[in-house]
Amino acid sequence: MGMAVRGKVAVVTGAASGIGRAIAMSLAARGCHLALADVNEAGLHETAARLGSVVRISLHRIDVSDRAAVAAFPDRVVAAHGGVDILVNNAGVALGGRFDQVTEADFDWLLSINFHGLVSMTRAFLPRLEQRPESRIVNLSSIFGIIAPPGQAAYAASKFAVRGFSEALRNELAMSRSPVGVTVVHPGGIRTAIADNARVAANTDPEEERRQRAHFAAVLKMPPEKAGEIIVRGLIARRPRVLVGNDAKLVALIERLLPVGYWRLLTWLGLA
Repeated sequence: MGMAVRGKVAVVTGAASGIGRAIAMSLAARGCHLALADVNEAGLHETAARLGSVVRISLHRIDVSDRAAVAAFPDRVVAAHGGVDILVNNAGVALGGRFDQVTEADFDWLLSINFHGLVSMTRAFLPRLEQRPESRIVNLSSIFGIIAPPGQAAYAASKFAVRGFSEALRNELAMSRSPVGVTVVHPGGIRTAIADNARVAANTDPEEERRQRAHFAAVLKMPPEKAGEIIVRGLIARRPRVLVGNDAKLVALIERLLPVGYWRLLTWLGLA
């Protein structure tokens, strides 16, 4: 029997669009109350409008890289909902460019959101989650938390870090017989705006930038609604790891078979 989500409370970051909005919709369809967070306040209101009034919803404009705001966030959620059972750390940004092209400031900006923001949210909500009979943390990594393509040093570093943090935390919580479980998610090509909104290193060749954006537009195929449903099903099934999409499953298999040489094979197969 899976984890019951009806009547529970879930915090979802990055809920103004894309996968975050889709996760919120899948949870709401199962009767789960929602505390939705994002820096995009207009997007949050659009998400709430799509959800209607079938469950209790609170909206929170928050930058996950703001540690003081994150530390105060659990009290706001508890005031609105009385408790919290699920934390979905989905907020994230992208940054394109070779390591020698990306500025230190941009590299740190990405890590402050994709990794440090996720850790801060986990640190803030873990004591509340520990108070529930059963609860779960869902951390969004990426297929780039399994493979590391050229031009994605910052993004891959953040998503590998999410994977390592999630796995270590899961093992620690299991050893202490905590009621909190951890699911790490590796989406493949999901049709969201993250690539369109990505920062690009200032000295990137314009033709190379055009080629990269065209490549991502071609491979980002799965509708976010389908991805959100897969992720929520994985949450309910208490799965420790969720690969979203056949592309993610294939690439993960190739990486297991060729942990060092995978990139050459992916290039040869036309998957890179």
